[in-house]
Amino acid sequence: MQGSGLRWFGFLLGASALLVTQAAADIYAYRDSRGVLHFSNAPAEPRYRFYRSEAHSWRAVRWTSWGRRYADPNRYKAYEMIVRDAAERHQVDVALVKAVIRAESDFVPDAVSPKGALGLMQLMPATARRHGVLRVFDPHENIDGGVRHLRYLLDRFNGNLRLALAAYNAGEAAVDRHGGIPPYPETWEYVARVLSFRDRYLRDRYAQRN
Repeated sequence: MQGSGLRWFGFLLGASALLVTQAAADIYAYRDSRGVLHFSNAPAEPRYRFYRSEAHSWRAVRWTSWGRRYADPNRYKAYEMIVRDAAERHQVDVALVKAVIRAESDFVPDAVSPKGALGLMQLMPATARRHGVLRVFDPHENIDGGVRHLRYLLDRFNGNLRLALAAYNAGEAAVDRHGGIPPYPETWEYVARVLSFRDRYLRDRYAQRN
């Protein structure tokens, strides 16, 4: 019994040390070729970059090679007035615009995807040119161009939000070619993610009014 108890105590001690280590672990992230963000506390490939440290609060400012102040939660509210202005100007719901930005760049203004999408709303160069965005990393121009593109897609697909979001992710041609949301797992995941974020923003807005 004594040997068994010692082994059990050793196990608990080891488990506690493991939990402490994990609690203080650094978190790393990267965006893959499909535009999906991946997180890990034990990165297995060189594409991962430092995201934040579990040992620090979210208010700790961390500079990385691919996102200014990426660990600062204040970025989620930094563009509120720009979003509201662009949403009102182009008649797109604020909650939808914020949801797209959250899914596209997680509100990192200088985000660049492996496919070349740029800025808060991850505009491809051709899309930026199409909507007159000259300074693609400028939040005002990027958000205005992205919301303008959303408005165009909503009109093009007769107000069908799911098709508009699928086109934002995979392109209009892919939606036309497949007669609906393309059979791409990343596109289905993207549409679901944006709608989930939108519903969350709508609930928050409702809660603030009541």
